[in-house]
Amino acid sequence: MKHWPIISSLALAFAVLAGCATLDEKQRGWIFQPSDRSWGSSAALTQDMKDVWIDFDSAATGQPVKLHGLWLPADAAQPAWNGAKAPVLLYLHGARWNVEGSAPRIRRMQELGFSVLAIDYRGFGKSSPGLPSESIAAEDARAAWDWLGARQPGQPRYIFGHSLGGAVAIELAARVDNEAGTIVEGTFTSIADVVGTMKWGWLPLRLLITQPFESVEKVTRLGSPLLVVHGSDDRLIQPALGRRLYEAAQQPKAFVLVEGGSHHNTNSLGQAQYRVALAGLFGARSGGAGLLAAH
Repeated sequence: MKHWPIISSLALAFAVLAGCATLDEKQRGWIFQPSDRSWGSSAALTQDMKDVWIDFDSAATGQPVKLHGLWLPADAAQPAWNGAKAPVLLYLHGARWNVEGSAPRIRRMQELGFSVLAIDYRGFGKSSPGLPSESIAAEDARAAWDWLGARQPGQPRYIFGHSLGGAVAIELAARVDNEAGTIVEGTFTSIADVVGTMKWGWLPLRLLITQPFESVEKVTRLGSPLLVVHGSDDRLIQPALGRRLYEAAQQPKAFVLVEGGSHHNTNSLGQAQYRVALAGLFGARSGGAGLLAAH
């Protein structure tokens, strides 16, 4: 996810658009940037991933919805978690790129021992068209969560979200009570806090935000372990926001700071730290070296 247009122009646009009926639509477009494009050549890495389709009727719009997803089963050669079958992971991506753009990160989560279901929200990729919103993305994530549970009964299910997907993941985890754990990377406390770190952050914009993504409030309601991962060199979402999200959560929890990690490469650079964190927090079998920044 490159620098959102929200970063450089949201504050000024809010001032211009305040009172206009299009304010909500503009914000949704800036925040999600829905697209059918993938990141670079990452689509080539999906060749052995299975296309899946999730059908449901939307309570938000009253329309039938078809979500596209990618399914990557766990590698049988990877060690099982505590001698059990591989856990399953719902992967929720961030803004701008479709699910194929997350292929490298999806594979790395598989390398950590998960079977992975990654989905596109409405408006992205091959999923039903439309402009996504905070409530629509939450509905899509819940539909995928229920679909995964129906097809992998009895298996421990985890939620993962990167960047904006981290906020969607926190929302889902706060609403369900059957997740084994939640993992977020490069995410934030709220949209208002993100805007506050930018050039126009001194302006009083909170009341104009229609897509608040107040993760810092929702994270207090999680009933399972939470792992928060952030890159020390993340210039899009400052590490301090990830730390604040972690601090607001209840135990058990862990915060991992990946030195040198940016908004895009933390998952790669921090793979060894991920392994140790998963072992310490979730009981996964650790196969690498690294240190938790905090517990």
